[in-house]
Amino acid sequence: MRAKLTILAAFLAGLALPAGAHELSFNECMEGSDFIKHAAMSRDYGLSRDEFIGRLHGDLMAIQAFPPELRWFVQDEEDAALLVSHSERVFDEPRMPQIHQTEFLQVCLTRTGEQAQAEE
Repeated sequence: MRAKLTILAAFLAGLALPAGAHELSFNECMEGSDFIKHAAMSRDYGLSRDEFIGRLHGDLMAIQAFPPELRWFVQDEEDAALLVSHSERVFDEPRMPQIHQTEFLQVCLTRTGEQAQAEE
């Protein structure tokens, strides 16, 4: 019984530790940029900002039910903030979908470079 309590305590302590930022891969940046391009295309086809951002927040809440390693792109708060901020920009500063896609990709890839430098 004591061994089970020790294992449970160690497990719960591990849950309380803050996790490091998720390291985005090149493929995740590409997929994220496609998402942003499609957000801009949705805007061009008449989807409102409130409707799109509302759905995005709902999806992000649903995704959090899965363990981070099983999630696409949004594995932590920084990932979510990156995706939400660029989705909002699609509606707040409308430009061609490809321009939004390129801007997101540049920011995302810069972030991966910063993460790699921080590890050194």
